[in-house]
Amino acid sequence: MKAEEIRKLTASEIEARVAELERERFNLRFRSATEPLSNPLRLRTIRRDIARLQTVLRQLTEAAR
Repeated sequence: MKAEEIRKLTASEIEARVAELERERFNLRFRSATEPLSNPLRLRTIRRDIARLQTVLRQLTEAAR
């Protein structure tokens, strides 16, 4: 997800997306312990997407102050 796309979302949509990605990350990490993943780079992209979402969310909350 690009930062430009994220900035078009509302704060609640961003929070929901972060929660969704955290669940997916947990499931992938859990599954990787028992079997090899078909796309191990997905963990990296999820982690980076979460960071982008949290950064934009923080910028939104700082701008609201």
